[in-house]
Amino acid sequence: MTAAFLPPRPVEGPDDLDIVAIGEAMVEFNQQPGNISVSSAYVQGFGGDTSNMVIAASRQGARTAYVSRIGDDAFGGLLQDLWRREGVDASAVAVVPGAQTGAYFVTHGPGGHAFSYARRHSAATGLTAADIPDSLLARTRMLHASGISLAISSSAANATLSAMERAADVGVMVCFDPNVRPSLWPMPMARALVGAAARLCDLFLPGVDDLRLLAGVSTPEEGLAWCRAQGVKTTVLKDGPRRVWIDHDGHVTSVPAFAVQVVDASGAGDCFDGALEARLAVGDTLTDAVSYAAAAAALSATGLGAVAPVPAEEAVRAFLAERGAA
Repeated sequence: MTAAFLPPRPVEGPDDLDIVAIGEAMVEFNQQPGNISVSSAYVQGFGGDTSNMVIAASRQGARTAYVSRIGDDAFGGLLQDLWRREGVDASAVAVVPGAQTGAYFVTHGPGGHAFSYARRHSAATGLTAADIPDSLLARTRMLHASGISLAISSSAANATLSAMERAADVGVMVCFDPNVRPSLWPMPMARALVGAAARLCDLFLPGVDDLRLLAGVSTPEEGLAWCRAQGVKTTVLKDGPRRVWIDHDGHVTSVPAFAVQVVDASGAGDCFDGALEARLAVGDTLTDAVSYAAAAAALSATGLGAVAPVPAEEAVRAFLAERGAA
């Protein structure tokens, strides 16, 4: 893995993109630590795994676009303002009159963070294949999708799998993070649809908890074996603050993660994905990109919320230099 993981596309125009992501974006209300009994102690932020990811990629300098549906409500307006500030092309985000934009609440306790969602029948559940234009896929280098998009509705699942298939047909690198949420769907359905998506992707990005739920495995090595059995060629397996495992064509290596004082780990995996794909887009080797992404994810866990603490490239470089890993 000494060569660049992502080969350059043959055409490079001024409107070309590095990464297009699809999925559901939401408004976040995150409980402030130490204020568990205070009803007003929630900070408004933003979330939605693929939106988090594409913002993280944009902060590393990648050219990005997002595809989704939002309502014509106040929350949808907040998300449009967010993408505009972050330099994410949201021209393919459909605004649905009368529909609602999803929201969620994050609470914190001794066992970590927990999520409560208000997303049933949200605008994004109506996502269709027609919302993801071939013209957009034709001018990007990578497509990023997640298991949450497969879980929120059959329409969104069909749209996501269709986009992955069409992207692969035109030579776009397809990246997929299963991001399994047991509350969203029965596990047999999750295994079937994640397995189908895994077979369509070039880069599979699970966490160890995803593979415990999907495959019942107890070690990273068993998890990687399960991924290979699904037909996955390249897996990057996130093991929290411990290590990141890389399996490329059956050759397994690992990269150390970074220990930090964690404030809020929500969105850290999304930050990892965005930073990883941004570095692959500029020609980093897979190993170098993984190390950079691990640093970005660690930094993102030192602040509150899924988006606000996502670092820019300068902060990640300084962190790596400080840790002697630059």
